[in-house]
Formats: sequence, structure tokens, C-alpha cells
Amino acid sequence: MKGYIEERVINIANYIIENNATVRQTAKKYGISKSTVHKDVTERLMQVNPSLAHEVRKVLDVNKSERHIRGGLATKDKYLREKYHGQHN
Repeated sequence: MKGYIEERVINIANYIIENNATVRQTAKKYGISKSTVHKDVTERLMQVNPSLAHEVRKVLDVNKSERHIRGGLATKDKYLREKYHGQHN
């Protein structure tokens, strides 16, 4: 694995852990795809730093378990904005 990829993988992992960030948030922050973030933290990180990979996995597992809650809140906010701005059909 090339040095810059290893460095990115470590940076991404630390960002996720420090910010309890989702894959989507991390992809946006680093300007890469969600697929790349996922591959970095599930495959590449395990080769570079297995203990860090386990820490990231914990954060991502919590995020995954809460995903349906965030989705529901986003939908609720969307409909409240539409109602407030009179754009609801």
C-alpha cells in the first residue's frame, strides 16, 4: 500500500473516532466517496493498524444502530420546513 493511502486511512480513522463521525460525514470532509471511506476503514485499516480498526468499528456500529433514528428525524425536519414555508403539496 502506498504511503499516502496509509496516511489517509489513519487520518480518516482518527477523524471518525474523535468526532463520532458517520461514513457520509467523513466522505464529505475528505472529499472522497463513501465507498472509499468504507474500504479504508474496513479493509485497509486492518492491514495498517488492527487496534485502530477495532476502535473505528465500534463507532461505525453505533452509528449504524442509530441510523434509523437520524433518518426519521431528518424526514420530520423536512416536513416541518415544508409546512412552515408553505411548500407542502
